[in-house]
Amino acid sequence: METSFHMSLPCVSVSSTQDFYVNKLGAKLGRHTQTWLDINLFGHQLTFIKAAKFEFSKPSYVFESKVLPTFHFGVIVDSIVWKKIYANLQDSGMKLVTESTFLEGKIGQHKSFFVEDPNGYMLEFKSFKKPTETFKH
Repeated sequence: METSFHMSLPCVSVSSTQDFYVNKLGAKLGRHTQTWLDINLFGHQLTFIKAAKFEFSKPSYVFESKVLPTFHFGVIVDSIVWKKIYANLQDSGMKLVTESTFLEGKIGQHKSFFVEDPNGYMLEFKSFKKPTETFKH
């Protein structure tokens, strides 16, 4: 059975959140009002609700000698989509955590990069060398 996730998060600005996800990432806009919006991110539903100021501490961790944000969510896409999103974000001047290859030569080898959305959330985009290894260990 194919499933998708739903995540609801606070946002500072509905319009800047919409611009980032729809115009910069190429996601589809779903139902929305002036105070909230649904984003279709590769078949997964993200709901952003306008909220008063909020803060998240962003502790990091080290994985294969790279410092990565502990608090993040992301999407696994094929290599063509991954390259397109990475190039679009580079061209837009967004601050990206540079692409890295993890688990090189091992089960689960993948390319990854992070980008921060207008609300301070870190998104990770992954592309596995062998998609069948996404959950293998």
